[in-house]
Amino acid sequence: MRILLLCHSFNSLSQRLHVDLRQAGHDVSVELDIHDDVTREAVALFGPDLMIAPFLKRPIPADVWRQTLCLIVHPGIRGDRGPNSLDWAILDGETTWGVTLIEAREELDAGPVWAWAEFPMRAARKSSIYRHEVTEAATACVFKAIERIERRQGPVMPANWGRGRERPACRKSNRALDPARQSPEEALRIIHASDGDPGASLTISGQPFLVFDAELAAGVSGPPGALVARSRQEVAVAFREGALWIGQLRRPEPRSLKLPALYLLGADAAALTAINGPEPCRYQEEGSVGFLHFRFHNGAMSSEDCDLLREAIVAAKARALPILVLRGDGDCWSNGIHLGIIESTDSAADESWRNINAMNELVREIIETDDRLVIAGVLGNAGAGGVFLSLAADEVWMREGAILNPHYKDMGNLYGSEYWTYLLPARVGEDRGRRVTRARLPMGIDEAFELGLATRRLRGNVDVADQELRRAVAELAASSELAGRVAEKRARRARDEAAKPLAAYREEELRRLRRNFYGFDPSYHVARYNFIRKTPKSRTPVSIAVHRAGGNEAERRRPSDD
Repeated sequence: MRILLLCHSFNSLSQRLHVDLRQAGHDVSVELDIHDDVTREAVALFGPDLMIAPFLKRPIPADVWRQTLCLIVHPGIRGDRGPNSLDWAILDGETTWGVTLIEAREELDAGPVWAWAEFPMRAARKSSIYRHEVTEAATACVFKAIERIERRQGPVMPANWGRGRERPACRKSNRALDPARQSPEEALRIIHASDGDPGASLTISGQPFLVFDAELAAGVSGPPGALVARSRQEVAVAFREGALWIGQLRRPEPRSLKLPALYLLGADAAALTAINGPEPCRYQEEGSVGFLHFRFHNGAMSSEDCDLLREAIVAAKARALPILVLRGDGDCWSNGIHLGIIESTDSAADESWRNINAMNELVREIIETDDRLVIAGVLGNAGAGGVFLSLAADEVWMREGAILNPHYKDMGNLYGSEYWTYLLPARVGEDRGRRVTRARLPMGIDEAFELGLATRRLRGNVDVADQELRRAVAELAASSELAGRVAEKRARRARDEAAKPLAAYREEELRRLRRNFYGFDPSYHVARYNFIRKTPKSRTPVSIAVHRAGGNEAERRRPSDD
């Protein structure tokens, strides 16, 4: 089936559908919702049998949905209508929520229902629920609908009705934090519901901010609204009967940057008393296995974050255990360097250079670990340098449902580093390595496993996958073959170093990358600015818009000869 994905942006859900639909054998193309005429042109060029809208912010033109079956992913239960469904579900404390696949009609969210699914709600950030429960439910709904279409069956319901109701857009007052009146738990719910966009509003030291990435600050208190402590980049803000750790802030002005709270608040916050708070890196042992858990907001890793994780790995290596598991966050394993902090500095080129070198030091620390096996537990999505960070490990155990974007070039033709010119060909071969870096497409577990970017599947949701990871790694630790594998690894690394030192790969990569940062071509800086400032797209990249690239998908993915 020819399927066109129409989306406001190529977000995590859109990428998951793109991956799974292609894997199922469908001919898939993507058009970003830029203008009605552009959408009409895409339909004329591609001639889809079906259009799916995973993520839209405005209606599909009536002449388009009258011509082509258009199914809209609505992140709400049956009967729910309105633009902020998931936000309201979190704010209202819904215990069960869902996804409804609705056929486009004149009246928004009111058309025939082709599929629906429900799930229990977690106490979590909106983006986390969206990446997991909503994405899984939406994917299941899309495939149910396709099955009905292929069987020449119609929708399961003539209109969107059920226990849900129509609700307006969330107002600013619904997202306002009031430390004097709200408990930390009440405030946290608002922050969770406002996560990603637009953020919860809070006045700190007389200045307005939008708040993201918070958690309860156990045992911390103070006058409501006051800054009472700091821990690394987080600050603790007092509320009625407690406090919250605030991880990220953004000023309310258009196109302002979301940054670590301490980074944005400056000297006043830096003078606060430092206490133990959220730990981005946490080490634990189970038998003869060391687990290093790490989480960086949205997978972005600053120079300091890279140093912190590298130091944690060094400390873990001081323990004489045969296996070290790098267990990344279930939402985002890593997305490489921190473009937000880079954008905020006086010299983006200098900070880019500092950040990539810190990332390289981190990757080198993993590669040169020769006294144990290192396993990357990739339970969340990974992109750019974050993918190559995982390849520094001996094995990559990847959760089904996670999405990889193992390429840099969409960021202004960035060359990249992280020793990828050593790690990628060694893992997948030269030809496949070219295919991976040039395709500029997201990939799922099946393709990652086929190529060699993943070496073991972890099934189920994050909790189930984590349990499977622990069980399997315990079996590996008890294996009689483990010592031999470590010895073989050590010998292979010695041979590789003799053939071409790691320093040579790094020097070659950085020579190319320096031109991206300091050269005459500003493409990287323009692309970074547009990405971080959320500049609306003016066109759909031809890497995902098959109908604009010419040729079919197989031809686009074939490695070139150069």
